[in-house]
Amino acid sequence: MRKSFKYILAALICSSSLSCKKFLDKTPYDLSPVGYYETDKELTAGLAGVYDRLGALYGGPWLYRLGLEADEGYYARNNLPQGPQNFNFSASHNDVASIWRTLYEGIFRANFLLENIDKNTSINENFRNQVRGEALALRAHYYFMLVQQFGGVPLLLEATKDSNENMDIPKSSAKEIYEQVLADFKAAESLVLDIGTVKHGGRMTKSAVRGMLARVCLYMAGEPLKDQSKYAEAKEWAAKVINDASAGHKLNPDFTEIFKNYARDQYDIGESIWEVEFWGNRTDTYTETGFVGFANGPITSNALTGNGFGGVKVTAKLYYKYAAGDERRDWTIANFVYVNSGAEGNKNMITATTEGSIYNRETAKWRREYETLRPKATGQTPQNFPLLRYSDILLMYAEADFYAANKTVSAQAVDYINQVRRRAYGKLKPEATDINEHDLSLQMDASEFETAIRDERMREFAFEQQRKFDLIRWGTFIIEMRAVVDRMNVVTPNAANLYAKERFVNAQHEKHLIWPIPSIELTMNKAMVQNPGW
Repeated sequence: MRKSFKYILAALICSSSLSCKKFLDKTPYDLSPVGYYETDKELTAGLAGVYDRLGALYGGPWLYRLGLEADEGYYARNNLPQGPQNFNFSASHNDVASIWRTLYEGIFRANFLLENIDKNTSINENFRNQVRGEALALRAHYYFMLVQQFGGVPLLLEATKDSNENMDIPKSSAKEIYEQVLADFKAAESLVLDIGTVKHGGRMTKSAVRGMLARVCLYMAGEPLKDQSKYAEAKEWAAKVINDASAGHKLNPDFTEIFKNYARDQYDIGESIWEVEFWGNRTDTYTETGFVGFANGPITSNALTGNGFGGVKVTAKLYYKYAAGDERRDWTIANFVYVNSGAEGNKNMITATTEGSIYNRETAKWRREYETLRPKATGQTPQNFPLLRYSDILLMYAEADFYAANKTVSAQAVDYINQVRRRAYGKLKPEATDINEHDLSLQMDASEFETAIRDERMREFAFEQQRKFDLIRWGTFIIEMRAVVDRMNVVTPNAANLYAKERFVNAQHEKHLIWPIPSIELTMNKAMVQNPGW
C-alpha cells in the first residue's frame, strides 16, 4: 500500500474540470508516483482514490455498530454482547483497527497526491489548485475523525516512501491535530470550487469547507481543548455559508424530502452541502454501494421495498424529545413495520405507544422504498449519507453566537433556530399558516436557550452520527447515558429490548470518551502509548 495504490474508483473528467460528474469510472489505476500524476486524468484518479475512503467509512459499521448514536438509540441485536456498539470491547477489536486503518489510508492517499500535484506543471494551474484544495480538505476531515475517536494520534503530512519510515512515530497531541485540521481546511477554502459550480454535494466545495471549519472550531471550543476563543471563529465561518448569496443555501421546506432525495439520488444543494456518495445495485458495473438504508433502516425481507437489516432501535429519551406535531419524529423513528411481502413500501402501522414499547421502534430516516434504481440489491444500497446540512450551519451559528457572547441570547441566534423549528412543524410549506406557532422566545434565559439548542440538535440530526461527539464536546456524555438508564429504571423496556440497558450502563466510564489505540498499532509502533483507561 505504501509504494503503490490500486484504486477501483477513478474519475470522469469534464473539459479538464472536476466539477461535472460523480467519480464513477471503474477503470483501475496504478497510482505509484513513478510515471504517474502526469496528466489531468491521472490527478483526477488520484483524487478519486482519496474520496474513496469516505465510502469505506460511512458505508458500513459507522452507521449502526460503533455506538455513535449515544443516547438516541442502540444496536438492535443481542447476539453481539461485545463491541463498540455496547461499549464493551478492547483495543484488539476489529472495528477499532478497521476505522484507524481506513482513516490513515485516506491520509496516505492524500499525502501522495499532494506531493505529486505539481509534477507536471503544464497541467492547468487552476485545475491543479482545485485538486490540491480538495485533497487538503479530505486530509483535514480524516484527521478530524481520528482526533474525535482516538484523541492524539501520529501526525503524518508527507507521503510514506519506505515501509519502515512511519513505524515508530509518537502521538501528536489532540491540540496539534486540531491545529493541523484547521490549517488544512483554511488552505483548502480558497482553492476549492463554489458549490454552485459543482452543482452537487458530493465534493468538497467552499460551502462544505466553511461549514466544516465552523464545526471544527466548535469542537475546539468544547471538551477537551476548551479553547473558547474558537466560538467567535465558528460563528464567522457559519456566517460565510449563510451569507453567500451565490451559493443559494436554504432549508428544504419538507424535512422528509431531504432523505427521499438521498434514496432517489437527487441533489439539493440548498440543504445538503456535503454528502458521501454511493451508487449501484450489484447488477451493473458499479461497485460503490453502501449500507445506508439497509443497516440503519427498518427491517424487512421484501425485495420490492428493498431489504433492511434494522440495525438500530431508538430510546424513549429520544422519542419524547419531540413535541406533538414535530414532523421529524415519525420520519426519524418508524411508526410502522414493513411487511415482508406485497407491494413496494407495504407496511403496517404500529399501534403500541406505551413508553416500554418505544424501545422496539427502529430508525427510519433512510427508507429503501424510495430508491429508484432497480432491481434493488440485497444488503447493498445506492443511498447517499449526509455529512453537512444547511440546518447544521444555522444551529452551529446559533450555538457559537451564544457562547461567543458569554451566553447571551441574540435575536439572530433565536431566528436561526426558529427557521429549523418552523420546518420541523411544516411551517415552511406553501400552505402553512401560523408560521410562528412553535417559535422559541427571545426572552429565554441562558439556561433555557442552552438546553434548547442542544435538544434541537438531537431532534434534527438523530442517527446522522453526530450525537456522541456533540455530547463529548459539551462534557455531558456520561450524564446523558446515565439519564437513559434512569429512565429505563422508571419505565422498563419491553422484555425483548431489556438487553439494551447494559449498553448504557457500560458507557458510564470516562475511558469511553475516546477509543483505545488499536493493539496492532501498539505492536508495530514502539513509540505509541495507549490511551488512559484502556
